[in-house]
Amino acid sequence: MDVNQEKELHKNPFFLPYATPHETVPFGDILLSDYEEAFIEGIRRDDEAVDKIVNNPEAPTFNNTICPVDVSKGEHYYDLLDRVSNVFSCMLSANTSEEFEALAQKMTPLLTKHANDVSLNPRLFARVKAVHDHPDRELNGEEQMLLDTSYDGFVRSGALLDEAGKQKLRNLTEEASLLALQFSQNLLKATKAFTLHITDEADLDGLPDTARETARAAAQEQGLEGWLFTLDQPSYFPFMTYSTKRALRKQMYMAHSTLCTSGSESNMDVCTKLVNLRRELAQLLGYRTYADYVLKHRMASSVANVYKLLDDLIDAYKPTALKEVDEVSKMAKKLEGDNFEMEPWDFSFYSQKLKKERYNLDAEMLRPYFKIENVIKGIFGLANKLYGITFKENPDIPVYHPDVKAYEVNDEDGSFLAVLYADFYPRKGKQNGAWMTEFKGQWIDYKGRNSRPHVSLVMNLTKPTPEKPALLTLGEVETFLHEFGHSLHGMFANTRFESLSGTNVWWDFVELPSQFMENYAVERDFLRTFAFHYLSGEPLPDDLIDRIVKSRNFLVAYSCMRQVSFGLLDMAYYTLDKPFNEDIRQFEKKAWAPAIVTKQLPETCMTVQFSHIMAGGYAAGYYSYKWAEVLDADAFSVFKQNGIFDRTTARRFRDCILSKGGTEHPMTLYKRFRGQEPTIDALLRRNGIKKD
Repeated sequence: MDVNQEKELHKNPFFLPYATPHETVPFGDILLSDYEEAFIEGIRRDDEAVDKIVNNPEAPTFNNTICPVDVSKGEHYYDLLDRVSNVFSCMLSANTSEEFEALAQKMTPLLTKHANDVSLNPRLFARVKAVHDHPDRELNGEEQMLLDTSYDGFVRSGALLDEAGKQKLRNLTEEASLLALQFSQNLLKATKAFTLHITDEADLDGLPDTARETARAAAQEQGLEGWLFTLDQPSYFPFMTYSTKRALRKQMYMAHSTLCTSGSESNMDVCTKLVNLRRELAQLLGYRTYADYVLKHRMASSVANVYKLLDDLIDAYKPTALKEVDEVSKMAKKLEGDNFEMEPWDFSFYSQKLKKERYNLDAEMLRPYFKIENVIKGIFGLANKLYGITFKENPDIPVYHPDVKAYEVNDEDGSFLAVLYADFYPRKGKQNGAWMTEFKGQWIDYKGRNSRPHVSLVMNLTKPTPEKPALLTLGEVETFLHEFGHSLHGMFANTRFESLSGTNVWWDFVELPSQFMENYAVERDFLRTFAFHYLSGEPLPDDLIDRIVKSRNFLVAYSCMRQVSFGLLDMAYYTLDKPFNEDIRQFEKKAWAPAIVTKQLPETCMTVQFSHIMAGGYAAGYYSYKWAEVLDADAFSVFKQNGIFDRTTARRFRDCILSKGGTEHPMTLYKRFRGQEPTIDALLRRNGIKKD
């Protein structure tokens, strides 16, 4: 059979019921052309559904107007556009290619136009407004939340604008969506383009075996002799921490810190345009700044409250952060002489030296105890201890890359809960960082059947080598716990409407479940459940655990100021009420100056690689990490009081927060769990800033 005959016989999988376990995505059956065909047909079906709603001769009701806008999913029903969009967006970040990116450039304007066609449809909005203003019946809490968010979504998308305003909004959103895509593509290309190729073994001085073996394997993959270092996190961070070759550290640091500042992958103009487009959008909708627009739907609620949080953290942590940096500088002078001036590419190197001297501890000492298979068992085992859920790898579930593992997750009563995909290692075509997303959300259909979610957990952890299995750092274990917390939020979803389920919550609440899980990384009783030496099987020694616990707050204030500086930068861009036309590098350094405690170099730039606020949905929302840290410390203090594995407390956390999604105001959910609003005290005590 020739290729043309195969194409003629091929049926687009997106149009068919998935004949796979739990109707999971049949990745191996999907062709690149299937995406475009499904997008076009999905848009057509959406338009048809909207026409059916607006042409309904009956008076607008919750059931005939609001439910169809979200979901009223019956047997074997699925939303085609959602189905293909979820898969496509996941692949674009985790397993992309030039052909995929070209298709994204082609489809993004069509998808943005379609979203605008729906949100700016005056007849559809009129029906939604009619139900919002005069509900046809008494609604329960979740129905009322869906109604409110639906109405507000239309308003915030321009439904109240005149025709000229609507056309301007279309132009702004379409241009912004393309620019955000360009930003991500530029960053991925620039990150993957840089390599440090070492052929002289002497240039590996100081590097641990794991870093050397990973670099050797990377070189061999490229058909090269020697060792290849990249800007992927498992390669970059060990090099900056352990390499004694200062000139090479500088080369790596400058490559990392000047990404996308020049050349064909420059994001300078892209960022300027995005900031201005978002300001214009907000002002078109009646807000002074983009931050004002965003924060209307955040727990923080106002620019003033965000700055109060950031300022309070600066007041509480900066004095200690300055002392921490000074201690690292003194360590450098102790080793190199009084005339040594520490540069940014030196900080990780000498802070590691200080940590080793102070606690006799560094990341490489712990790696042998964090074999990834054991870490997986430990983290899955933690979920079992807390919630009674179990995980079983199912090789019959299709995956999109050989690195990916797929697990069936069952609830404590044995019923099916979710599918969890785990994608652990960096590779070409995969964005840096770590994230959780979904191939399918959760909902309950009109017959009461609970359609369970398919959650994807994506990270860039240390890869196995021919010599050793994947051995993680404690920091990587924390990253795993963080993203696993997001995954639990998705897997425990138990709401009627998909648009309110799982992680569909306000952005400064979404990080609570993830950051909450990080607390376990330094808990003695948790470490004892899985941290065994990969060769001898010996448990992590008590004295090493003691050192981990004692070192928990090493550079904690410095780390806090780093996060606060990013929050200040984010707010500086999105509180602008006039066109932005400044030099990005200079603007950046001025914006975050109040939180800066280390030397700044004029040529470096964070903005042009700051995916969170330019392309990742955190614009005017990066403060959320610190906001949620207050919540997670406060929440974990309850577990510390009742027992870190206490099932009763965990059940309350699941029932009050993890399963509820966005069905109620997040503070209502939190207070139901905690019994009161959170305070910053637990965070200050955990970080050693405040003593009992």
